[in-house]
Amino acid sequence: MTSTSFSGAVNEQIGHEFAAHQQYVAIAVFYDGQTLPHLAQYFYKQALEERGHAMMMVQYLLDQDAGPIIPAVAAPKTNFDDIVAPVSLALQQEKTVTDQINAIAALARDESDFAGEQFIQWFIKEQVEEVSSMSDLLTVVQRLIDSPMQIEEHLAREVAASAGGSADPTEPAQAGGSAGA
Repeated sequence: MTSTSFSGAVNEQIGHEFAAHQQYVAIAVFYDGQTLPHLAQYFYKQALEERGHAMMMVQYLLDQDAGPIIPAVAAPKTNFDDIVAPVSLALQQEKTVTDQINAIAALARDESDFAGEQFIQWFIKEQVEEVSSMSDLLTVVQRLIDSPMQIEEHLAREVAASAGGSADPTEPAQAGGSAGA
């Protein structure tokens, strides 16, 4: 049985993950409106990953009989000054989520919630990847702000190069039976 404090922190994080989902959908829509389909696709995919993270947390709390709560989320930012601003916002969001996940891990450790600590480890690894990839994308977009089609070409190459990646066997299950993000 997970600790009450840990389950409360995970419930709060479910809200953060759904808010990230909404923000990434809003960013994707912005890029779609700018006729930048690869940037849009990148953020639609990121949105699904964030939703998946929330659903993993829901499933964990269900498995622990800890009463998951699905909170309301604030409306996302939808207006941006240029094509760099959404990626900059996304990177800041990923850094914030990293801090949140680390705080949950520390809470699990402090409370000797070994199942909770084991569960949250996957998210720590995931956040390292998320911050790194978003940081790289920000660098590309900043360099090519005046050549958005080169950004699109870069993303098209990156997506093709990463297609067929292997599944992570340590990835937690999602509520609803969805596998992977």
